[in-house]
Formats: sequence, C-alpha cells, structure tokens
Amino acid sequence: MIAKPVMMISKQMPNEVYDMEAVPRVLVVDDVVENIQIALTLLNSQNYDLFYAMSGEDALELLSHNQFDLILLDIMMPNMDGYELCQRIQSQANYNHCPVIFLTARTDTPSLEKAFEVGGVDYIAKPFHSSEFIARVKTHLDLFLTRHQLEKSNRELQHRATEAETMLTSELEETQMELIHLLTGLMESTSDETSHHIQRVARHSRLLAHLHRDLSDKDAYVIYHAAPMHDIGKVFIPESILHKSGKLTDAEFDVMKTHTTQSDKLFRRSNKPLLKAASTIARQHHEKWDGTGYPDGLHGNKIHIYSRIVALADVFDALTHKRCYKPEWTIEKAAEFILQKSGTHFDPYLVKLFEDNLQSFVAIANE
Repeated sequence: MIAKPVMMISKQMPNEVYDMEAVPRVLVVDDVVENIQIALTLLNSQNYDLFYAMSGEDALELLSHNQFDLILLDIMMPNMDGYELCQRIQSQANYNHCPVIFLTARTDTPSLEKAFEVGGVDYIAKPFHSSEFIARVKTHLDLFLTRHQLEKSNRELQHRATEAETMLTSELEETQMELIHLLTGLMESTSDETSHHIQRVARHSRLLAHLHRDLSDKDAYVIYHAAPMHDIGKVFIPESILHKSGKLTDAEFDVMKTHTTQSDKLFRRSNKPLLKAASTIARQHHEKWDGTGYPDGLHGNKIHIYSRIVALADVFDALTHKRCYKPEWTIEKAAEFILQKSGTHFDPYLVKLFEDNLQSFVAIANE
C-alpha cells in the first residue's frame, strides 16, 4: 500500500494565508487502492504534492488540517459516498471554491447531473486515459490558481484604493481645519469672542458629545472642530453693535440676530462634513428647546443635537467670563442658570449630563 504523503510534510491549517508560490496540492479520494495507485502514478510526472484518502471520513480529517487546490473524488464509496462528501466539502468556507473532479465508472446522465448539482466542476470516466486525466487536472488547477491570483490582485488594488482614499480624506480634512482656523481668527479680530472662549466652547461641546449616549467618537470629533465657528456670522455685524457696552435696542438686536443666518453665506454651498456641521451649529445655536429661540423658532429635537450641545456650552462659558456688556458670573450662579433653563432654553437630557458631570465643566471653565 502507498504511504500517505501527508505524513511526510508539515500540516498547513486551512485558515493560513494562501501561498501562490507553493506547489499545487491534489487530494485523491477513493476506496479502491488500485484506483489511487493509478491516479497518483499518472500525476507523479507533474509538479504536484499528492495526497490520498480511502474514505470520506479520512478525507475530511485531511481537509481539516491541510489546504488543497484540487480534489479528485470517487462517487461510489461505503458509508459516505462522493456526493455527500462533496457537499460537506463545499459547505466549508475555505473550500467552497476548491474544484472537485469526480472519478466515476458511472457515466449515465442522472449520475453526472447529480455530480454537478452537488458542486463538482468536472468528471473523469474510469478507466482513465492518461492524457485526458492529466489535461483535465491541469486545466482546473490553472483556473483555480488564476482565480486566486485575481482575487489577490483585487484585494491589493482595493487596499491601495482605500489607502489613497484615506490619504485624500485626511488632506481634505486638513484643508477644512485650516479654513476653520482662518475663519476663527477672522472672527476673533472682529468681535469680542476670544480664542480662549472659542476653545472652551469647543471643549465643553466635545465633553457633552462624549457623554451623550447616542453620539460616537466621530460626532465628538466633528463637533469639537466645528463648534469654534458658531459665531462666524458676527463678521457681518457692524462694530457699533458688536462692541456696544450697553443693552442693544430692539432694532440693534434684530441686526445682531442675523449673525446666525449670515453664516449660510459662507457655508451653504459646502458638502464637506465639518463645514456642514459648522453651518448647522452657526445657524441654530440660538434656538431654544421650547421654540422661543431664533432664527427659525425650532423646538425640541427639531434642533440638531450639535446645535443643542453648543448652545449650552456657549451660554455657560459666556456667563462665567466677562464680556463688554456684562460682568463675570460665579460658577455656581451660571450652573444654577443652566439648571433653571432645562426644558425651556436647553435640552433636558444635556442639562442632566451637565449637572452630573459639573466638575469636568468647571475644570474647563477655569483654564
């Protein structure tokens, strides 16, 4: 009896990376020793690693520890015939594309139809003709290995495309960030907004986003970088109104309120995520939970969550720091104001997050 070649080499587990440079592996499954000897003899002249099993159970054992490139399978075997074995082979994820060629003395139409139905790619009739046998095996091995090579090439191309897309996305985000910094600098130079206020609002907003049960790290990233643009529309407001130390008249306040809609002039045509978020925040951050805010009178969840977050962050920071029109409030007084405005000015859920994590917001306010 022929010694099993599988015993002479190390095992290769099926989930290992497929090696295109390896010698093709062929498994012959037949319960008749003479048939195995003939098949191995015919293929011995080719550059293949040859293996055999004499039952379906032995074949499955070999398949569980080795990766094969082609399987030659007898139909008529005891306990588990070739049809059942082929179906079990095809059900394994790492073998569902492995070509199975049936070796059979049964060439009637129903037998051959069933062979193809269960996943066979071809059949070779017994007794074997050497040139046909070798040619069919070579053809299906070439097809199988070519398919693997194409799949590998496709994966490499996809990987390169993903890398290129990631690089492009990163460059676009950097461009957006640079634009945001430039516009933020412009806002600082034309209004009473300081860089410290802008950064604190951004950090308060990021903290609320991280605490929010429905927001992701990506949301926190976006809101942190978009929040500094919340008052960008103030660049369109006359300095006499913007820097007025006293209370604004009704007419002046109407002008001041337009800073929310003026932002659309800068952002309305952009489809970039950061700039779209900045546009939404700039327009809606003076909306109130009860619908009494401006410019659109939105209420509740109609106000974008980014805008609801920045609204709270902006008011808290504005209250705790001196402005040209008001003195600085104590942390305690500002926090109490936020709590009192829950459900009217601010989203109640955000106020609860603020209350439960007040010390974290205080730490940012004191920087």
